[in-house]
Amino acid sequence: VHVPGPPPLKPLLFPSLPWLCGAREVHLPPGPLFRVEGTAISIPCSVSEYEGPTLQHFEWFLYRPTAPEISIGMVSTRDPTFPYAVFSPRVKSGEVSVQRLRGDAVELRVARLRAEDAGVYECYTPTTDSTYHGNYSSKVVLKVIPDMLWVSAPTPRPPLLGRMAGTSLLQLSLSEGQELQLSCTAQSQTQQHTHLSVSFGVSAPDAPVGRQTLQEVVGVRRDFAVEAGGRFAEQYRAGELSVTKAGSEQYKMAIGRVRTGDAGTYHCTVGEWIQDPDGIWQLIAEKRAALAQVTVQSIASQLVVSASPPEVRLSAGDALELLCNLSGPVPPAPHVAYAVSWEVGEGDGLLVAQLDTDGVAIIGESYANSQVGRRQVSLQKLTPAPGSYQLRIESAQPGDAGTYHCVARAYVRSSDAQLREVASSRSQGLKVHMKSEAVVVEVYAWLPVPATYRGDTAELLCNISVESTQAVHMAVSWWVEMTVGEEEPQGRMVASVSREGVAELGRRASGGDMSLDKVGPQCHRLRLHGVQPSDEGRYHCAVTSWVRYPDRSWYNAGAVKSNSVAVYPYARAMDTLFIPLIVGIASALFTGIAILATITCCFMRRLHKR
Repeated sequence: VHVPGPPPLKPLLFPSLPWLCGAREVHLPPGPLFRVEGTAISIPCSVSEYEGPTLQHFEWFLYRPTAPEISIGMVSTRDPTFPYAVFSPRVKSGEVSVQRLRGDAVELRVARLRAEDAGVYECYTPTTDSTYHGNYSSKVVLKVIPDMLWVSAPTPRPPLLGRMAGTSLLQLSLSEGQELQLSCTAQSQTQQHTHLSVSFGVSAPDAPVGRQTLQEVVGVRRDFAVEAGGRFAEQYRAGELSVTKAGSEQYKMAIGRVRTGDAGTYHCTVGEWIQDPDGIWQLIAEKRAALAQVTVQSIASQLVVSASPPEVRLSAGDALELLCNLSGPVPPAPHVAYAVSWEVGEGDGLLVAQLDTDGVAIIGESYANSQVGRRQVSLQKLTPAPGSYQLRIESAQPGDAGTYHCVARAYVRSSDAQLREVASSRSQGLKVHMKSEAVVVEVYAWLPVPATYRGDTAELLCNISVESTQAVHMAVSWWVEMTVGEEEPQGRMVASVSREGVAELGRRASGGDMSLDKVGPQCHRLRLHGVQPSDEGRYHCAVTSWVRYPDRSWYNAGAVKSNSVAVYPYARAMDTLFIPLIVGIASALFTGIAILATITCCFMRRLHKR
């Protein structure tokens, strides 16, 4: 070996004795260390129990197996001309360097190991002590082994020996919710005892692949633990993501239900780990193979909803039929479930009917309640998924006119049978025009006896006139408006008669009795028994007309309100004299009692004196 000059003289070293206190000691990790050719290595070195400044200097030497007695200077912290000729170019290029960790600790770094870098490494510290005590250097053996780690994708091409795969790449196009399966083969033929870690990752399409851009999906660690990375942890916990080992060399990753965010270039990264004598595991080799370019087509971009016919004209009582057509992923995806509903009205329309993912029909509240009964509304599926759906209203009513929309929602079923909505689409508006017969109702309220006295029975009559060619049922209610102080009059229902003729009595302000009856074909009467001043107010009747259709459902044809009539209970003549009479009697009694008491008191005083 050609050297520029003799190596620096080293002081006489004494073995470190346990009874020697304050002796300098240089620390290196125990060896031997095994590293793979072409990879990087960092060897830490520190010194303790020294005298002098806290900034200590370090010099590194290499003893090659071919000349174990010759030390080759590699790098120094104090002398830039220290490296021997074989290491000088590598030091200048930064391939070999020494990095100070603190004043008394450094790290030797070799960016790319060569086969000739194997040997004994010595870390030497020039003395700053007043006397020589302890050891001033330490050695560790480094063995450089060949790269025997192989990783390959399942496509027919030779295993990778370099860091990355070739340019040919498997192209996969999936629909949202489909299953993605990828596999890679990993093996190592090294003679040392090593463990492998396998990680599946994804990067954005056409993005440079590196630790910063590659996001881990799931991986098997060197201790055989399975972990999912970042945003994929939720899918792993839900059972939608898995990694398994098939045989001794093949690893398989499966995403049960891919999402649009799962698109990208998938890679398989394999690491080889070895345990150093100090018990710490070190990554000594890493290879990566590109597996596939995956594109995920969203269901939202494929789901199209249309309604027909574009316009419908019919008469009240006729059957209304509307058709909703869905088109989705081709071929139809068995993992996608659809829910279809019809709505009427603009914006957030009123629900008419819905067919959920399990095929159960739900009728809107406006079509099944105590007011209208249960109308004959059906929604059925005519063809396989995504298919066509037919809405049928058996007896259309005038209130069914309006703009109809068909709304479809697509769901993906996860491995735990939970549904996740992934898309929704709404058809264009469909106009329904209804021809109906008008129902004209007029109402008039009046008092047959204008003057009502307290304690009498007040009668209120409600006359109804109807013009219609169809049978109309009337629901009548009586209302009173009372003024309390300076507040606005408050309306309160007193009594009502349903369209079936069932009477319902409320509560009067005075708490007295009342009754309802029908005194003519279209004349209803309300009687207030024993009226009191608290019953005073303005009364009116309200009439709601109902038409019954062949499906036994009811339609509200309109409501009208009558004029108001005033109920004022007058006081009787005797009532006006009653109070003065009471006052007079009370005054006379009080005067008489006072006179009698005075006389009695005087008599008793005289009797006492005697």
